[in-house]
Amino acid sequence: MQIKPILAALRHHKSGTALIALQIALTLAIVCNALFIIRQRMAHLSRPTGVDEASLLVIQNQWAGKPSTDEMSSLMAADLATLRQLPGVADAYATNAWPLGNGGISFGMGYTPEKQASVTSTAIYFADQHTLPTLGLKLIAGRNFQADEIRQAKDVSSMALSEIIVTRDLAEKMFPRGDALGKAVYLSAKPSTIVGIVERMQVPWVYSFADNWAERSTLVPDQLSTLRGDNYVVRVKPGQMDAVFDGVSKALFAANRLRVISPRDGVQRLSDVRTKAYKSDRGMAIMMGLICVVLLAITAAGIVGLTSFWVGQRRKQIGVRRALGATRRNILDYFLTENLLISTGGVIVGSVLAVGLNLGLIAYFELNRMPLAYVGVGVLVVLLLGQLATLAPALRASRVSPVEATRSV
Repeated sequence: MQIKPILAALRHHKSGTALIALQIALTLAIVCNALFIIRQRMAHLSRPTGVDEASLLVIQNQWAGKPSTDEMSSLMAADLATLRQLPGVADAYATNAWPLGNGGISFGMGYTPEKQASVTSTAIYFADQHTLPTLGLKLIAGRNFQADEIRQAKDVSSMALSEIIVTRDLAEKMFPRGDALGKAVYLSAKPSTIVGIVERMQVPWVYSFADNWAERSTLVPDQLSTLRGDNYVVRVKPGQMDAVFDGVSKALFAANRLRVISPRDGVQRLSDVRTKAYKSDRGMAIMMGLICVVLLAITAAGIVGLTSFWVGQRRKQIGVRRALGATRRNILDYFLTENLLISTGGVIVGSVLAVGLNLGLIAYFELNRMPLAYVGVGVLVVLLLGQLATLAPALRASRVSPVEATRSV
């Protein structure tokens, strides 16, 4: 197939050629970046929390009135005893936050007490000796908290923070040589000793500000007793989730009615918490996917329409070529090659636009840099789409006989 005659023919159709090439370029630029955003969102919402989500319930309990510090401590202890005695409950503990909850406390962690010397941020989870078995955390080094290490604190500044359990990612960040166990770090003015390391526990927040330290969590053996409510995490035995979910509020109210548990989200399955936490990511991925499908369909329709129009205009020329000995395969190859040349020009411009669009998204929306592999895949997809879209009208052109073309003159 000679390229020169095809280029000469395209010069007679400059407007149509330019428009379809521009459409291909814009489609490539948008689709590449959309696919990259989808990949990022899917990776984000698929991040493991490190806990046994399918077996966990979270309860947000508010107390009526203003219990004193001592009363809060005893109320919490009574609630935990009630929860642990429920049929179908394996264990429970009180805490300030849980993974995917989008609320909690973060501290800076460093080698010295000065805040400006912090090495990284870390999420703070209040915990006790029941936390690891309740959450299903995997202890890979050291030990769990002991009962005599659990302390009641009046406020955040009075937390002892003497012993802490950290995630592996946090331990490796602070001590890259792998010798974090037993070392002292600073979350406050007093040193904290790392007594245990768990494999993974995601921070409570799913927002982008915490992406760089998403698995750097710290468990502390402290409980705040000045809050007007308590958050409980409950581990449910296999096959008992529905029964415990339906009965846990009734059991707590039966133990003490001076409380408020929201009927809407006071008791939640952690699997449902995940769904809510990543609702925007899932919605964005679906929207970007629909945009890709619509753009590719419009581009394919444009190529089909333009090629069909050109086939209709060129019936005489096709008939002449057939009369001079051109085979159906020659006619088919002509239109496929013509579209390939147009598509190639479009994807060259589109590749530049795709990189430029990504740089703009980085500057204004703080997205990550798109790997060039996405552009390469996008180019192949668009070229293949163009060839497939051209195939049907090209086959119709190849079936034009010399006699039919002559009679149309």
